[in-house]
Amino acid sequence: MKNIFDWLKEINYTKSPINKFNDKDWEVWNSYMIHRFLSMNPEFIELVNHVQEFPPQSKVAIYNIYKEFIPKNKKWNKYIKSNIKQHNLELLDYLSKYWECSKTETRDYLNILEDDQIINLLTSIGLEKKEINKLLK
Repeated sequence: MKNIFDWLKEINYTKSPINKFNDKDWEVWNSYMIHRFLSMNPEFIELVNHVQEFPPQSKVAIYNIYKEFIPKNKKWNKYIKSNIKQHNLELLDYLSKYWECSKTETRDYLNILEDDQIINLLTSIGLEKKEINKLLK
């Protein structure tokens, strides 16, 4: 049975015909993840953008398009992670209640504030240093 990386190897390098795969292999196929990993290569972004328009259930068609249009290569595409800082949910609760606003607005405020400003704010609410450190991890 294949995993996501086996499928990526099939698309990028092996390029096996459709009849080589059984139903168990296709059950593991995840169109979203295939698109996501292939889009990490800047050369394939336009192709991925076009192929994403196919319904995710069109696994065979998506595989065939990628197999035909992506040149044979063994290059590993580095996965690009988000660089957006994820805030502690408990911290969001405290501050959204304090500011009387939504958690989305609170996230926006936290992205603007410096750590020392957040620490001063939490101290003024009455939290102890140990609690503050836990919230800011």
